[in-house]
Amino acid sequence: MLSFAVPAPMARSSLMRASDALANQTATYAIPLLILVTTRSTALTGAAFLLEWLPRLMAFTIGGPLVDRFRADRVFRTAALARMLLCATAACALAVVPAAGTVATVIVMTVGAAGGLLSQACFVAVETLGAHASRAAGTDAHRVQSVQIGIDQSALLAGPLLGGLLLAVGPTLMLTVVAALSAAAASTITAPPSADSAASGVRAVAASLRTGWRTVRGIPALAWLVTGLFASNLALAVIQASAPITVITSYGHSSIAVGTVWSAAGLVSLAAVAACRRAIDHFGLWPVGAAGAATACAACLATALAPNLGVYAVTIGALMAGEGALTVVLRTLRARLIPAAVFGSTLSVTIVLIVVPMPVAGALVAVLPASALPGLLLTCAVLQGLAMALAFRGLWHHRASYAPRPTAPNPAPASIPVPSEADAPRAA
Repeated sequence: MLSFAVPAPMARSSLMRASDALANQTATYAIPLLILVTTRSTALTGAAFLLEWLPRLMAFTIGGPLVDRFRADRVFRTAALARMLLCATAACALAVVPAAGTVATVIVMTVGAAGGLLSQACFVAVETLGAHASRAAGTDAHRVQSVQIGIDQSALLAGPLLGGLLLAVGPTLMLTVVAALSAAAASTITAPPSADSAASGVRAVAASLRTGWRTVRGIPALAWLVTGLFASNLALAVIQASAPITVITSYGHSSIAVGTVWSAAGLVSLAAVAACRRAIDHFGLWPVGAAGAATACAACLATALAPNLGVYAVTIGALMAGEGALTVVLRTLRARLIPAAVFGSTLSVTIVLIVVPMPVAGALVAVLPASALPGLLLTCAVLQGLAMALAFRGLWHHRASYAPRPTAPNPAPASIPVPSEADAPRAA
C-alpha cells in the first residue's frame, strides 16, 4: 500500500485535509450521478455539473480576500460547518419526500450548488495553508506538495467509489456521510504558525482581485502556468461531466461502475504522485511536468476514442496519472511564484481562471447529445495539447524565476518581478 510520510506536527492538518477532500469528492461525483439515475436525463446531468461549478467561481472570487483578511483556518472552519448543516438538513428532507420526484431533484441540485460554493471556500483556505507549509520547507517544497496531493488523490480514489456505494443505499445516507466528514474536518483545523501576523489591512474584494490580477500579469511564469492549467482543466472537466453518460448510457453499465472507474484512476494517480517526488529530485520540475502533460494529453485523446468500458478505464487511469504528476509540479511552482503577502488574492484570481472550464464543460454536456461527446473530447484533447506545448515552452523560458533556493523565509524573491501596484498591506 502506498504511503506518504507525514511529520507529526502535520498529522492533524493532514487529517483535516483528508476529511475535507473526501467530503468534496464524494459529493462532486455522486450528485450528477444521482440526477442521471433518478431522471435518466443527460441534459439535467450536465446542468447539475454546471450548477455545482458556477457557485464555486463565486467562492474563488471572494475566498482569497477573505483568507487574507480573516485567516485561512477561520474561513475553513466556518465553511466546513456550513456545509455540514446544509448536508444534514438535505438528508432529513430527502428522508420524507419521494425518492425520484421533482422535489428531491431540486433538493439535490440545491445541495450541489450551495455545497460547491462552500467546498471551494474550504479549498482556497486549504491551499493557502499548504502554500505556507511549502514555503517553510524551502527546497523540499515539492515533497510537502506531494504529501498534500497524495491526500487529495487518495480522496479521489475513495470518493467516487464511496459515493456510488452510498447511492446504492440511498441519497440520505450519502449526504449524512458528507455532513459527518465536514464536521470532522472543522474539528481538526489548526491555525498556521503565522496566525498572529494576519494581514491588518482591510481591503475590498475588488481591490484584492485587482492585486491578484496584476501579480499574475507581473510574473510571466505564473501566467504560462495558468494557461496550461486552463486547457488541462477544460479537457478533464468535459471527461468528468460526461463520465456518467458515457458509462451508463453509451456502455450500458451501472452507477457503481462509474465510481469504480474513477476510484481505480485515483489509485493510479496516487502511484504517479508518489513516483513524481523522486523523479523531481533526480530530473527537476520542468522535465517531470512536461512528461506528465504529454501523458495527460495523449490519454485524453485516447479516451475520446475508447470503444468499451475496459479501454475507457485504462485511458482514464493514464489521464489521471499524467494529471497527478502535473499537479505536483504546477502546485509547487505556484507556491514558489506567488508572493506570500498577496497569496490569497492571487490564488483566487488564478483559480477563477483555471476553473472557468468546469461550468463551461457542464453547459456543453447539457446541450450536446450523447453521440456528440466523443467529438467534443477530441476537440478538447487537441486544444489541450497545443496549450500545454505553449505553456511549457514559456515555463522553460522563465525557469530562472522558479529555481529552487536553499532558504525559504523570503516568500517574494527579488528575481520575481512583482509590480509595485500589486503590493498588499504587509503583516502587522
